[in-house]
Amino acid sequence: MVSYESLKSGYESNWANLQIRPARLAEAKATARKAISGKATYQQVERLTGVPWCFVALCHYRESNFDFDTYLGNGESLHRVTSLVPKGRGPFASFVEGAVDALRIQNFVGAQDWCIARTLYRLECFNGLGYHAKGVNSPYLYGGSTLYGQPEARAGKFVADHVFDPNHIDSQLGTAVILHAMMSQDSSINFDDSPSIAPHSEPDEDETSSVLLMQQTLNRLGAKPPLVEDGISGPKTKAAVSLFQQQNGLQDTGLLDGTTIAAVTRAGIQPVQMPTVDLSQILSRLESLGQLLQGGGATKGGTTSGNVISGGTTVANDPIGLLERLLALANNAVPTTGPTTPGAPAPAPADQLKPIVDLLSTLLNKDGKPVLGQVNGALGETIGKMLDGKKTALGIGGSLITALLSAVTASPNAGGLAGLLGTIASAVPGLSQFALPISLALTAWGVLGKMEKWAQGTAPPPKVTT
Repeated sequence: MVSYESLKSGYESNWANLQIRPARLAEAKATARKAISGKATYQQVERLTGVPWCFVALCHYRESNFDFDTYLGNGESLHRVTSLVPKGRGPFASFVEGAVDALRIQNFVGAQDWCIARTLYRLECFNGLGYHAKGVNSPYLYGGSTLYGQPEARAGKFVADHVFDPNHIDSQLGTAVILHAMMSQDSSINFDDSPSIAPHSEPDEDETSSVLLMQQTLNRLGAKPPLVEDGISGPKTKAAVSLFQQQNGLQDTGLLDGTTIAAVTRAGIQPVQMPTVDLSQILSRLESLGQLLQGGGATKGGTTSGNVISGGTTVANDPIGLLERLLALANNAVPTTGPTTPGAPAPAPADQLKPIVDLLSTLLNKDGKPVLGQVNGALGETIGKMLDGKKTALGIGGSLITALLSAVTASPNAGGLAGLLGTIASAVPGLSQFALPISLALTAWGVLGKMEKWAQGTAPPPKVTT
């Protein structure tokens, strides 16, 4: 990116060596007199903005040849809304009103550093900094001087967007040439190369980083012609912004306002491709678990019936019903199968839990590979103790809720549990894509930890109930 600091010494050297060509001297002096004749009006602008009046006069010359019935930003009439970038400005009651608007858009209002190098830099930014890449002094500044054109210097001109003709010579006088002639006629014009204010970030510099980001993003979006990524909101950048605004239903101004910056940023973000999750096997295994818990599922040596639950209703068609059944089971003791003997002690909680965990370990480890390693210690001392005994419960609960929510049709107006699930499903789209893998991993970790405890004989004894 081209910066002011990198160009400063070049501007200072060129200014010290600037000589108006003898053949253009009379024209330069006449143009300077015309600029000075409007000094009173330009000084009104200076009082309102802090921008030196001579700088305003030079911009006025390049945009509309000192026509006070035009808008300083693009040379269009003051009396109608502008149609060139910046678009949608005006109408304005006076030249001064329009000039203040144009300088504010350029972020020149409040600038403190107006040394000669900074002044020339800002003048060139009005037209663009593309000549530096061609090794040619910009005719926008130096046209009519020995710093531009043969035989003393190189010639060349951008005759169209990104079309540079090295043999073409711009016939218009440069702003630095006119400024040089103005200073010879008005001694009040001077430039202090050492700003009285301590070094700080200038208002137009504060905008550079955001403009650069927008140029880069617009280029990724296919800006044609591609923008020079220099952080300067020049004519080509404004034209590209205007086109983007037109294509995206925004107010067409060509300016990087907050709404446009947000829209460009959103458009430049690459969409994240989320992996699709096949829940059919998970739902089938959950249904098998539900049938086993109820005592109506597969028996030893038998098989379950896929996704079909009691009564012939499928999981996919009634996920809410399945969740209601499993929640009900979670609040009750696991029933035993087969006849019971009156007066016999009820199975201990640990004895009830072990078959369920065995089933879960089979479902989650279908390859039958043995579990190895210090499972319960792998989470570390602090986190391991915090989650000890809780991983399975958290994982199963999270798996059930997230898996079933993904199959629920959003129906927040329904009553009961269906209404609650419909509200959640509509409010948190895509929840299962993130939560389900985490919940399944947590479940598997908890199951493996319990299996390891039983294998090592370190499982806690069942609590005595009264």
